[in-house]
Amino acid sequence: MAKTIRIGGAGGFLGDSSIAAPQLIAGGSVDYLIFDYLAEVTMSILTKTKSKDPTAGYPRDFTDWVWKDNLRALAEKGIKLVTNAGGVNPRACRARMEELAAEQGVSLKIAIVEGDDLMDRIPTLAASGVREMYSGETFPDVSAVTSANVYLGARPIADALAMGADVVITGRVVDSALTLGILEYEFGWEDDDFDHLSAGSLAGHINECGAQCTGGLFTDWQDVPDWAHIGYPVLECSEDGSFVVTKPAGTGGLISIGTVSEQMLYEVGDPQAYLLPDVACDFSQVKMEQIGENQVRVSGAMGRNPTDTYKVCTTFLDGYRAVGISPVLGMDAAAKAKRQAAAIIERTEELLRDRNFGPWRATHVDALGAETTYGAHARTTQTREVVCKVTVEHEDRAALDVFNREFYSPMTSMSVGTTGWPSGRPTISPIIRLFSFPIDKNDLNVQVDLGGETKAVDIAKTGGFDLSQVDRPNLADDANLSADTKKIPLIHLAWGRSGDKGDKFNVGIIARKPEYYPFIRRALTEDRVMDWFKHEFERDRDDRPDITPNPRVERFEVPGTNALNFLCHEALGGGGIATMRLDQLGKGKAQQLLEIYIEVPIGLA
Repeated sequence: MAKTIRIGGAGGFLGDSSIAAPQLIAGGSVDYLIFDYLAEVTMSILTKTKSKDPTAGYPRDFTDWVWKDNLRALAEKGIKLVTNAGGVNPRACRARMEELAAEQGVSLKIAIVEGDDLMDRIPTLAASGVREMYSGETFPDVSAVTSANVYLGARPIADALAMGADVVITGRVVDSALTLGILEYEFGWEDDDFDHLSAGSLAGHINECGAQCTGGLFTDWQDVPDWAHIGYPVLECSEDGSFVVTKPAGTGGLISIGTVSEQMLYEVGDPQAYLLPDVACDFSQVKMEQIGENQVRVSGAMGRNPTDTYKVCTTFLDGYRAVGISPVLGMDAAAKAKRQAAAIIERTEELLRDRNFGPWRATHVDALGAETTYGAHARTTQTREVVCKVTVEHEDRAALDVFNREFYSPMTSMSVGTTGWPSGRPTISPIIRLFSFPIDKNDLNVQVDLGGETKAVDIAKTGGFDLSQVDRPNLADDANLSADTKKIPLIHLAWGRSGDKGDKFNVGIIARKPEYYPFIRRALTEDRVMDWFKHEFERDRDDRPDITPNPRVERFEVPGTNALNFLCHEALGGGGIATMRLDQLGKGKAQQLLEIYIEVPIGLA
């Protein structure tokens, strides 16, 4: 029989549910578990904790919760584990894991991957004149940098498993590498098996967010049973690159073409040039087949040469922020909240001037409950109950004390219906921004350490990816509207999923039936999508003269799954870890676009 490797996705972020690991261990019949913990802001937080304590710098949730509670079961069942829970201190993470394992009398071989942390090279990199790879921004003040890590690929994980590791702990790797590394090891895929590497990366992309592919965040949420006991994914992977998405029997959730297709497009820019360290992926011809209840087979990913560079994710401190929250009740609640917020901003700016501070660098007001994220499409502007959220930013932390002191003064001097908030005065927090740039693969040394044995990882250093070689789909415009037509909401025709990509968000739209696809293509032009989201392209701040604004929408065809993917540039107010916007991660954008009206023949409607 053909070899099949079963990989469970037991965690999609720092904060995922504790039910995942024991559920998959007990009922998943898995060979491996992966845990994905790292996001940009997480890296910054972990770097800060390590600076205070050299034995910190990794998610204690993993070591003292997931690992401690499940390690005996992992050992008894022979399930191997791969995770990026090493954060910015894989050695300390391993030391804590070995300490906990010894307390329970369990012995497992734990390998660590090192080489992604570039903090000690920041002065040199800054002096080299590197610029932000998307905006062209100049390098930030070196003293403000809080983390700097390369997105490594899958080969170090494969090497660690080949050395005999039961557990592989990495620092920063691309999320999908946790799965791809397993498949490279198990199936012997080489560095130039690009179609296989793309297929394995797609498996990792589907698996990396836990229950997001088993019904979590699904457009048709009402069709997803038993959220309380939702099943976490199990991927049954074959050597040809195809895989089946399933979940443990008896669990909640839903696995369908819709749920898996949504996850495929989640946080993807160009689906024909999804650039990873190991391969440039092309998902445009991927096929999804419902082969059984809660079973979807995925095949058809293609790959090309990767780039000859890695992406470096640097985070840096860029001022401070305070957020004030206050309910406003009664008639015209939204209008009262907005006027009151404007008055507070005006008053505090005058107080700043009196104290020789500069003005607020940026401000943002949301009347939560009045569909503030919908812009001109809001329908509840006359609501009688809102929460007024006021955000201010300043370079000087002391300036925010002025805002905090004044924020609740309107309770007795401004709008009727204003009340307090149980959490008390606004909190002051640092603003962490993201700065990404490429680095030549030849400039890195990556190694695996297992039981005192250290092995240098031989990573393919040459790239060759050329976007001009990508063949774009040439689809005919066969949306026939010659008969009587009707306009209906897009949600009746499609599923949708959205997410952030720095200061961009993407919206993937998947036709529920192939016959709907031509009409969706005809209606959803780049111009129409940009007009629909025009309020999102408004800039919250303009204090960076080295950046030339270029807000725009790109549309990509994904005919294999009858889908479109829209990438909205400069539309998140600075990016997920820095923005003042309510929808920081772009999670709601697909829901909003699904409300747009599409013209279709009456018979189809």
